[in-house]
Amino acid sequence: MASTAAGKQRIPKVAKVKNKAPAEVQITAEQLLREAKERELELLPPPPKQKITDEEELNDYKLRKRKGFEDNIRKNRTVISNWIKYAQWEESLKEVQRARSIYERALDVDHRNVTLWLKYAEMEMKNRQVNHARNIWDRAITILPRVNQFWYKYTYMEEMLGNVAGCRQVFERWMEWEPEEQAWHSYINFELRYKEVEKARIIYERYILTSAYWNLIRDAYKKCCLFCKIYSELFVFNSIALVIVHPEVKNWIKYARFEDKHGYIAHARKVFERAVEFFGEEHIDENLFVAFAKFEEKQKEFERVRVIYKYALDRIPKQQAQELFKNYTVFEKKFGDRRGIEDVIVSKRRFQYEEEVKANPHNYDAWFDYLRLVESDADVDTVREVYERAIANIPPIQEKRHWRRYVYLWINYALYEELEVKDPERTRQVYQACLELIPHKKFTFAKIWLLYAQFEIRQKNLQNARRGLGTAIGKCPKNKLFKGYIELELQLREFDRCRKLYEKYLEFGPENCTTWIKFAELETILGDTERARAIFELAIDQLRLDMPEVLWKSYIDFEIEQEEYEKTRGLYKRLLQRTQHVKVWISYAQFELSVDSEDRLQRCRQVYEEANKSLRNCEEKEERLMLLESWREFEQEFGTFANKDRVRKLLPEKVKKRRKLTAEDGSDAGWEEYYDYIFPEDAANQPNLKLLAMAKMWKKQQDQEEPKPSEEQETEEEERSGSSKPGDEDEEEEEGTGAQEPKESAYDDRDDSNSSSSSSSSSNSESESDEENTESRKENKTAAAEEN
Repeated sequence: MASTAAGKQRIPKVAKVKNKAPAEVQITAEQLLREAKERELELLPPPPKQKITDEEELNDYKLRKRKGFEDNIRKNRTVISNWIKYAQWEESLKEVQRARSIYERALDVDHRNVTLWLKYAEMEMKNRQVNHARNIWDRAITILPRVNQFWYKYTYMEEMLGNVAGCRQVFERWMEWEPEEQAWHSYINFELRYKEVEKARIIYERYILTSAYWNLIRDAYKKCCLFCKIYSELFVFNSIALVIVHPEVKNWIKYARFEDKHGYIAHARKVFERAVEFFGEEHIDENLFVAFAKFEEKQKEFERVRVIYKYALDRIPKQQAQELFKNYTVFEKKFGDRRGIEDVIVSKRRFQYEEEVKANPHNYDAWFDYLRLVESDADVDTVREVYERAIANIPPIQEKRHWRRYVYLWINYALYEELEVKDPERTRQVYQACLELIPHKKFTFAKIWLLYAQFEIRQKNLQNARRGLGTAIGKCPKNKLFKGYIELELQLREFDRCRKLYEKYLEFGPENCTTWIKFAELETILGDTERARAIFELAIDQLRLDMPEVLWKSYIDFEIEQEEYEKTRGLYKRLLQRTQHVKVWISYAQFELSVDSEDRLQRCRQVYEEANKSLRNCEEKEERLMLLESWREFEQEFGTFANKDRVRKLLPEKVKKRRKLTAEDGSDAGWEEYYDYIFPEDAANQPNLKLLAMAKMWKKQQDQEEPKPSEEQETEEEERSGSSKPGDEDEEEEEGTGAQEPKESAYDDRDDSNSSSSSSSSSNSESESDEENTESRKENKTAAAEEN
């Protein structure tokens, strides 16, 4: 057992990993590879340098290298870099023929590789093989004509060789392909280096317009510009056709600057003019006009500059002409006067208005502002044109609210023709056209008819004026039309026509009280009082009137002016039968007071009494109070003491009350305080108030019958109070009297009016009894003081 136990080996325990979370620093395979590369563990040592000593070794070396290059080419023929390295190695050995052969083999593989052609041509130029280089460039530009680098290298080579004619020929071949702008500029700069200005001009012409596709543009430009004239001036020969290649504005500007730089001012101006005609109004650009204006400014042609700016501002939209406005303003500040600067501002505002009316043609406020601007600084034809454009925008809906602003365009147009242009015939045409345009069956504008009539009168054509107003009344009668027609006839002193017009007016609107009043006033002025009275009688008999109180007042004033006092009283009585308004009663009383008679005061008082009786049952207590206050003022001025006292007793008492409020949904909304008036006559008719008053009188009598204190007791009380301050007695008296003064109306929380009225009457009676008790006590005290 022991041996077996000793023979057993102890197996070490494996430590358990408690934290199985990943380590904070992780090592990746990429990191291991990068560290190996940094330590250069796999770098091979460089091969040993070989030194070639004889021709056999050299041939062996060439054979090995060529075999390597050929193997690489054979493995992947499409990798052009292998071909180029092979050719360059052969070139380094001065094996030009071999290198040329390699390049040709490479071109058979990929003839569209630009780098291959460039390396091939550069090799030939390095080795001064000019003809071979030309051959290569010709082949390259034939196969790849859109590669500009070939053309640049080719022309540069020819120019360096001094072959100017050959270089020009290459440029000509290049231009046939209509290259980008830089190519044209290179050609132009080439000609300028050799002082060939005329040829450079022709290149510029071809740069802007080149040959091809003449039929595509001939019809389009034949109608919009003098193309034939431009065509004849472009080239010396007439057989060339034109089409747009680079029609940008900047190219035209460069052409014009080229002419200006070489002193050809007329040619430069013609280039700018042709550019303006070429682009027309559809493709207009502000940069062209800015450059044109600066060119003319440089030539001291200030009037030309001003015309150019104005022409451009009239045609370019506002948002595209900011730079143009800025340059125009600077120009006017430098060379213009005050008038010129104002023209700039006017032009700018005109552009703004043009944009507004283009955006919304029915924005009549913008048209008004635009017309005001044009009228201040423009000729008649321009103003008329703007007016015609404005009135052409008829409101789309036949509703008067949409036509209100539009009609004023016609009014302003007619006034402009009459006052500014002094053309009455055209003014008449404007008015007539406006009247024909308005849909009179739906609505009309009396202002237009009246202005037309006034215009005809100013032209001393009364018949047309009357005919126009008659037509207006027949088509679309309106109050304003009748009033204007009547006023016109009144000014002409045609009173018979005025009567007829008033009759028509009243047939149209019999409820209009103002018309009845004016008609009666007319008859009164003419001295026909009976006719005026008959008109008033007809008026008050109408069943429906808009302002009957004004009509009755006018009728009463009419009778008063005629001193028909009995008829006036009759009118007041008739009016009071229809209405019991307090103002009618007060007016009636004041009328009686104003009549110069002996019994006028009695009559006035009698009216007040009747009014008080009639208003006793009136629910509006404020009206009754107003009547009593007016009566009191009358009695204070003309009445006796008894009359004044009588009216004073009729005045009500103001009482504060509360009433419950109810919301719209029927819920309780709280309480509201208000003032009510209690009239003594109403309080006397209520039995509860009488009973309370009698109880107060009984209490008053009981207080008077109480036994008076003896004189001794009074003297003792006076001695006791002698030690007190002398002012205490007065204060006590004041307090006592103050306590007995009549109180204001008691606050009543109850809803019913009877309780509130009874409480107010009782408080009134209590205050009266307290005053009497206070007075009696004062008298007793003064008597006791005198006896002592």
